[in-house]
Amino acid sequence: MLSTMKELLRQLPSVDEVLKDERIRALLESQPRVLVIDAIRASLDAKRDQVRAGRTADLSLPSVVDGTVTMLAEMSAPSLRPLINATGVVVHTNLGRSLLSEEALKRVALVNRSYSNLEYDIRAGERGKRHTHIEGILTRLTGAEAATAVNNNAAAVLLCLNTLALGKEVVVSRGELVEIGGSFRVPEVMSRGGALLREVGTTNKTHLKDYQKAINENTGLLLKVHTSNYKIVGFTKEVSPAELSELGKKHGIPVMWDLGSGSFLDLASHGIGDEPTVQQAMSSGVDVLTFSGDKLLGGPQAGMILGRKKFLDPIRSNPLARALRIDKMTLAALEATLTQYLDMEKAKREIPTLWMLTQPLSEIERKAGLLATGIEQTGSGFSVSIQDDLSQSGGGALPTGNLPTKVVAIGHAALSANQIESRLRLGKPAIITRIKEGMVLFDPRTLNDGEIAKIVESVKNLLQEPGARSQKPE
Repeated sequence: MLSTMKELLRQLPSVDEVLKDERIRALLESQPRVLVIDAIRASLDAKRDQVRAGRTADLSLPSVVDGTVTMLAEMSAPSLRPLINATGVVVHTNLGRSLLSEEALKRVALVNRSYSNLEYDIRAGERGKRHTHIEGILTRLTGAEAATAVNNNAAAVLLCLNTLALGKEVVVSRGELVEIGGSFRVPEVMSRGGALLREVGTTNKTHLKDYQKAINENTGLLLKVHTSNYKIVGFTKEVSPAELSELGKKHGIPVMWDLGSGSFLDLASHGIGDEPTVQQAMSSGVDVLTFSGDKLLGGPQAGMILGRKKFLDPIRSNPLARALRIDKMTLAALEATLTQYLDMEKAKREIPTLWMLTQPLSEIERKAGLLATGIEQTGSGFSVSIQDDLSQSGGGALPTGNLPTKVVAIGHAALSANQIESRLRLGKPAIITRIKEGMVLFDPRTLNDGEIAKIVESVKNLLQEPGARSQKPE
């Protein structure tokens, strides 16, 4: 038996023999040699494992080459790659949050094809500051005296706390000590920023007098945290930013508002939640305002810091600002996205996040019809129906702002919902869906027409064995 196994293994071609194959030589023109050799060895190892397990194996050179091609495709595939979001969650944190607009993508490509004036003042012919590329448009849109941006909103909060309240107390309501995604908590960010937490009020009720009583000679900052990822209702009371600002001015203490998501569009006018806009937040009188760039704003990952110049100047001069700064690609995308807000109607059409949030139900129903009809016409035996359901804004924003939608629900007698979901998720392209009441749901709110065609093609192939399904390039 052992002798037979050794004889079989000797039939396998050597690495050098595989390298001489015409298809492998062609691959060496486009792929690193070390990666090709790794793929050959992996293909040979797979054949050896089959033999040792007593299974029938094709040990010929063409078969090993086939295996090498497959292995190489897997090894060389990017880890970070596009997928189709059919969940209906618009700002999906796990799926990359906001999609950039075409204008933002063009600006990123343009700036990165050549050198740029990232930190160079062309008029003065001397070193410049990178924040100047977005400060003008931010102050114009919001009315703030000054503005800058860092890596994300958590970084913005950390930098502000470290600058304005290092070693001092920061007064904040117990009802606003929020936890955001990934178990990042406001008290922990505050601690890392070198500030001392001073909690006031209760979970559901905090009064102005609670802040007043907490103020002492070591108070560095009054902090307002917008609870953008949850809502307390019922027997509640919170102090408004305007009230807090008046108290801060009375005592000469800066007031900061962490707005969280941050929207320039009044979504309430579209029947979506009741989030304050960035413009409304700045008009409340707070000294410093922070919010995200890749949530309701619909831009790249960034943390915006707006406010009075007397506070922004030291924030920008803090050594931490260099560690937390944004790069030229982010700046290019952010400037382009912000500029689109000068025409709000155009912004709603061209910034993907805004379009997905505000698109008419009739448009979602149209896309649902296209998808349902396409799946039915595959003749693959799936039950298909269009149902009423709810989309979500996602990204820790609009916790009570679920959006009416139309979903396409599918099921099959030969496959469970979990099997359908898994095969779609592991396909190429990966399609991320939801399961509800034993059916797999596609929400067209987060789909475009091109993606609908890809979903139809993937569903058509679902009944094939996973290894036998066509794997078309993404």
